[in-house]
Amino acid sequence: MAGADARTDAQEERRNRLRELVTNRGFVRTAELATEFGVSVMTIHRDLDALQAQGWLRKVRGGASCLPSTQFHGSASERMTTMVQTKQLLARAAATELAPGQVVMIDDSTTCLSLVRHLADHTPITAISNSLPAITALAREPGVALIALGGTYFPAYDAFMGAHTAQSVQSFRADVLFMSTTAVTGGRCYHMSPETVQVKRAMMAAAARRVLIIDHTKFANQGLYALAPLTDFDLVLVDDAAPAAEVRRLRDSGVQVRTVAGSPAALRSHDAT
Repeated sequence: MAGADARTDAQEERRNRLRELVTNRGFVRTAELATEFGVSVMTIHRDLDALQAQGWLRKVRGGASCLPSTQFHGSASERMTTMVQTKQLLARAAATELAPGQVVMIDDSTTCLSLVRHLADHTPITAISNSLPAITALAREPGVALIALGGTYFPAYDAFMGAHTAQSVQSFRADVLFMSTTAVTGGRCYHMSPETVQVKRAMMAAAARRVLIIDHTKFANQGLYALAPLTDFDLVLVDDAAPAAEVRRLRDSGVQVRTVAGSPAALRSHDAT
């Protein structure tokens, strides 16, 4: 038993060091990691598989990378620093859907985290979330009745995910759900982890009204796991830098889309013409 515990501790320490290396270097090679840690290439592959499942990195040919791409969108801390102005713009638009007395469910997306600061303007209100930053922020608001969804904590997402979280969601009923998605392809939402999809599907089933908040970059991203068609949402909020053809296609398919003006990307595009 002691030997098994020691192996587990060594594995955890090695994976923590691997995570730090790929974060600091941006890209690491599998063969070099095996030499550096004195383990087999297969062991490194298993370590990288585990870290990829947690959202810390993505495996690529010959190694692993933590650099954002169309197929990997970075950890929560990295995503917090992207599209900040656009996320704030969308959050202000989403806040018009709030009303005192509502039960509001908020997912773990950094897009919807910008909405959290607006809840205090619509109290009394009940908030339900699996996002640790959202839970931490709302815990300080006296007019907010906070329900924190537990489960397995995923550090890369800074949120609670998986089967236990999804089961916890089923205990509640929300007036409105605010959520975002990793990618929009062919009129459907996609994500990179099955645990994310599991929780978001439970949230959608538990809400009377569903609002999807997406910035224009979602149309260029890719995701592995399908969540739901955009027709399953009562409202989709998108900034005005979104491809016009995509927005038109969504509306033609019956999706209620509201375009939010003022996106910095749209303004730059206008200035360039």
